[in-house]
Amino acid sequence: MTEQTSTRIQANDQVEGVDGTGKAGPESAMPPARARRLWHLLEPLHAVFYYAPEVSEEAAALGYPTEDRWPSYFPLRAAPLGPVGGTAVASAFYSFQPGMVARHMDGAWRIAEPQAVLAARLRGVDRTYRRLFGDGVDSPELAEAAALARRAAEAADLAGRPLAAANAALDWPVEPHLQLWQAATILREHRGDGHLAALLTAGLDPAEALVSFAAIGAASVERFASRGWTPEEWTAASDRLAARGLLDADGTATEAGRDLRRRVEEATDRLALGPWLALGPEACERLAALLGDYWVAVIGSGLLPSESTLGIGKV
Repeated sequence: MTEQTSTRIQANDQVEGVDGTGKAGPESAMPPARARRLWHLLEPLHAVFYYAPEVSEEAAALGYPTEDRWPSYFPLRAAPLGPVGGTAVASAFYSFQPGMVARHMDGAWRIAEPQAVLAARLRGVDRTYRRLFGDGVDSPELAEAAALARRAAEAADLAGRPLAAANAALDWPVEPHLQLWQAATILREHRGDGHLAALLTAGLDPAEALVSFAAIGAASVERFASRGWTPEEWTAASDRLAARGLLDADGTATEAGRDLRRRVEEATDRLALGPWLALGPEACERLAALLGDYWVAVIGSGLLPSESTLGIGKV
């Protein structure tokens, strides 16, 4: 091997991230943390969908129980995948206890077919956004934000990202506010699919992913209990992490555990960067500025929980 060839290989090793592309210099064009900042702005615009009474009413009209949000959450989020069963949904959603997913997905498509659920999603978003944003729904600023977010979403690499690909395959709605929600959905599922790759690379199974996240203070153990894992399953996952030196006896992360989670989040940022690189720094800044008022409206609605299992604001 020549010295020139050796130097080139070393340089490639330094710039290649966990995405394995080997493409040099994305961080120099835009820092990966930009992807996290834009996710923090867009995620509430997507996630309010799961808490809005308008969406609950649409789900109830289809026949889903709505006293608890999970019976409708799973089919509403999974509908772009088609009439898949609990095993496929648990795989794609990752951190939910598979038995919990199976209970809610068993018979879900007998209540309503995926196409009917997809139509109900848009009706619910339309009603929710119109209530929260008022006249802003028809503003040129929202239309501009929707166009920018759609450009980013359409640039997303879909290989190995089933939820992002399924949402990207849907027809785009005509109305800008619905396009904004669909773009936010594609981009958050794109990031989420990449996050699962980072968790798998780090050797964190679904239960361990939550235990290790709780261990760094991303959210309380009580909040993560909503994902359906039994106390025995949670303890077993904790024991596995402790055996790897990632968890202390009191359930908090060791230095190695914190380092592992830091690397998972950084890998997630790198894997989520592609759409924003395609959009470009100036357009990203413009989108961030345009989203501000809508982000405030969603956060100020009180619909979102004060503590998120996604760790927004804490990671």
